[in-house]
Amino acid sequence: MANSNLTNAKKEKNDEFYTQYHDIEKEITAYLEYDSEVFRGKTILLPCDDPEWSNFTKYFAQNFERFGLKKLISTSYAVNSKNYNTKYEPTLFETSNPKYDKKKTVKNGKIFTLTHDKTGDGKVDFDDLDWNYLEGDGDFQSDEIKKLRDEADIIITNPPFSLFRVFLAWIVQVEKKFVIIGNMNAITYKEIFPLIKENKLWLGPSISSGDREFQVPDDYPLNASGWRVDEIGRKFLRIKGVRWFSNLDHGRRHQPLQLMSMADNLRFNKKLKDKDSYEKYENYDAIEVSFTSTIPSDYDGVMGVPISFLDKYSPEQFEIVGMCENEDLYNLKIKVYPVEERKQAYFDKFGRKGSYDLNASGVVIRNGLLEKVYQRVLIKHKRKIK
Repeated sequence: MANSNLTNAKKEKNDEFYTQYHDIEKEITAYLEYDSEVFRGKTILLPCDDPEWSNFTKYFAQNFERFGLKKLISTSYAVNSKNYNTKYEPTLFETSNPKYDKKKTVKNGKIFTLTHDKTGDGKVDFDDLDWNYLEGDGDFQSDEIKKLRDEADIIITNPPFSLFRVFLAWIVQVEKKFVIIGNMNAITYKEIFPLIKENKLWLGPSISSGDREFQVPDDYPLNASGWRVDEIGRKFLRIKGVRWFSNLDHGRRHQPLQLMSMADNLRFNKKLKDKDSYEKYENYDAIEVSFTSTIPSDYDGVMGVPISFLDKYSPEQFEIVGMCENEDLYNLKIKVYPVEERKQAYFDKFGRKGSYDLNASGVVIRNGLLEKVYQRVLIKHKRKIK
């Protein structure tokens, strides 16, 4: 499976997934449709980028004038900071430039900047990029890249998936605007979910289901089911569960879900077939709502919904109160299961010795047995139901 490739990449720190041009364009267009001036006069930083491979620099360079950008900055890692399994071969883009230095290419990252029409052809685009070597290897945590971060207004990139938590913290600590791509499971991280709860971070508008295709380096192992090689030999993987994460506003955030009452859901919604009521959790004062489409319009209490709900979350319609999780970070648990009860629940369910981790999620009773549900976000209607 493609997801197993993502897991292996995290372990091996070999996670150079290059986002497709059309995926970048679709996401950025959604912000512009909501606010056509969102990038005007702004300095955009694209860290962890690699213009010889990546499409972020290409996209923003080609749209520099249309967006009204003030400055575009892109930085790449040095060769020796990457996990190449084969000999690195520099591109013609690199070797044909008078600044090319074989030793520096290995040890130093690069910086690309765009501010004006350098070629004199009457337009500002990719051909006007100016590049030089960084003093260091391009690590975003270095003082050199931090200075560029502090200069920027908006940070946009596909960071290494293995460093997603660290990278987001690096942005948030200086309160910058951002659009970055990562795995949906990041929603559940204790460093990230509080930002979502406090409406300091949300999911981007252009991806809400399915998987996305990413280009990978030539030496990347293709041991997953979702891969292809195109007509010129480029390798691509399909990765499930990716999402854009951002704090730039967009229109989908303000579109309320169309909902039915509890009674109508139970009567007409096929996903609730053969159910005569909504289940209640044993360890949270909340009801279980297994599908976003079955959120009742007339329930005034707390509801546990799938994390995919966040694709359609409107802060005007709902309040996020917490998440079903082990540590009870939001003081919402009404029951904590002791060791013996967890062991008994495991034996009752599976018929052998073990421990059922009931404290890590919402728990319901089904067929007389304690049953964990999938990861749930806890929400309630923003306004009191009349």
